Amino acid sequence: MAADSCISSSRYTYTHDDHKGPIEAINVHHVFVRKTKGNTFLVYFSSLLLITTGVSLFLLKQDESASVLLWTLFLSAALVKLFLWKSVEKESIIIMPAFGIQLETHYTSGKIIHHFIPIDKILKPVLTECVTPVTCYWSLSLIVREKEELVLVFKELRPPVKMLIPIWKALCDATNSLGTLAPSG
Repeated sequence: MAADSCISSSRYTYTHDDHKGPIEAINVHHVFVRKTKGNTFLVYFSSLLLITTGVSLFLLKQDESASVLLWTLFLSAALVKLFLWKSVEKESIIIMPAFGIQLETHYTSGKIIHHFIPIDKILKPVLTECVTPVTCYWSLSLIVREKEELVLVFKELRPPVKMLIPIWKALCDATNSLGTLAPSG
């Protein structure tokens, strides 16, 4: 089970594995978040700075120093939890043409969220360009029967379009549909 292809960017790494089974091939696509030691260092350094400020105010015995110390500890813990605890490690899509598609989100805490969509419920995969007042990015979605909204393949990550196109093509092949590139809205 070796990676057939690999694409990297500054934030993400994409790998594609083919598993040949007795009936049909199973495509596994992973998008990993590239680890940067700078972000981890910055979070811990900021927390350490907050804690030392709180301790120094407590030791100087200024007014309400105990509440300042408690708030500093709380903010430091919240900062570490916000940036490190619930961060996404990778998101995967497992395409099983005979059965369906499984979407997985892996968190650094070890938590994994699975979502399975039967193949007969998928009408069409679409690549859409999402435009916000601040940024513009591409998103891979599925039009699913009996659902009012599009189902996002990558709920947490925003990989570049060069990583989304091979997954989109594999989804089009698995669902026997002609995928569409949706215009930006």
